Amino acid sequence: MKPELTIYLAAPRGFCAGVDRAIKVVEIALEKWGAPVYVRHEIVHNKYVVDGLRDQGAIFVESLDDCPDDRPVVFSAHGVAKSVPEAAKKRNMIYVDATCPLVSKVHMEAERHFQNGLQMIMIGHEGHPETIGTMGQLPDGAVLLVETAADVAKVQPDNPERLAFITQTTLSVDDAAEIIAALQARFPSIIGPHKEDICYATTNRQASVREIAPKIDALLVIGAPNSSNSKRLVEVGKTSGCAYAQLVERATNIDWRAISHARAIGITAGASAPEVLINEVLEAFRVRFTLKVEIVETAVENISFKLPRILRAPA
Repeated sequence: MKPELTIYLAAPRGFCAGVDRAIKVVEIALEKWGAPVYVRHEIVHNKYVVDGLRDQGAIFVESLDDCPDDRPVVFSAHGVAKSVPEAAKKRNMIYVDATCPLVSKVHMEAERHFQNGLQMIMIGHEGHPETIGTMGQLPDGAVLLVETAADVAKVQPDNPERLAFITQTTLSVDDAAEIIAALQARFPSIIGPHKEDICYATTNRQASVREIAPKIDALLVIGAPNSSNSKRLVEVGKTSGCAYAQLVERATNIDWRAISHARAIGITAGASAPEVLINEVLEAFRVRFTLKVEIVETAVENISFKLPRILRAPA
C-alpha cells in the first residue's frame, strides 16, 4: 500500500513569455538558416532546453570570438552588453537578439537616465549575464552595482543628488524592497523606475510559493542551479516558513529520504523550466505515493512577445 501524499502545484510556474520567445527564436533561426546556428551563452538557464536545441543544431558559445563570420548568432534572453552587437556588425554577421523585452526595457531606462545626467545604481547579482548585459549598456563607471542592503552604505556615487536605480528582473521581491528602502534612506532624491523592474513572471512565481508555503512540509523547485529566478523561489519558500526547500533539475535529483516524512509537498518551477520536467517529477511521485494533486493558482498569465523583426522577414 503506497503512502498518501498531497501535492500543491503552484500556478503560474515554469516558462514565462520571455523564455518561450527566446527558445522559439533559436528554433526559427535553425529553420530559416539551417544548422548550425550559434548561440552566445545558454539561451535560457536550463540544461534540458539547451540540450534539446543542441540536438537540433544549435552551438552554444560564451563569446562572439567563438563564432564564425558566416553563420547566424543568437544573443541569449538575458541580454548582452552594447559592445556585442557592435562587434557582430563590424564582422557583417547575421545576429538575432533574443533579449527578453522586459530586460530591454531596463536597458532603455538606464540609457534614458544616463542621457539625463544621472549615475545608475543597479541592484543585481555580480557575474550574472543579465547584470553584465545591463551594466554594459553604459560606459564603465556609469553603473554602480549593489547586491545587498549592506552594500548601499559602501557605494560611492559621483554626486549623491544625481542618481537613479534599476534592478535585475529576476530578484527576490522582498530582498529588492529592502535594498530599495536602504537606497532611498541614504539618497532621498534617487529616482526609481516608473514601473517595477522585477518582471511579472518572477513576481507571480514568488507569490504562488508564498501562498502554498503554510500548507506544506517541503517545497521542490524545478530549475537549473544557474537560474537566478529558480534559486530565488527556494529562498522565498524558506523565508515563508517552509523548513525544507530544495532546487532540483529533474526527477532524478530528488532526495527521497529528505522528504520521506512529508504528507504535503509544494511543487513549482523556475521561469526557464519546461512543463515536461514538471510532469516527470509528478510521475516519479505517482510511482511512490497515492497522490492527491491540488493546483494553487494565484495569477493568470497571458502575455506573449513578438519575435524579432529579422525572423519575421522572408529569408
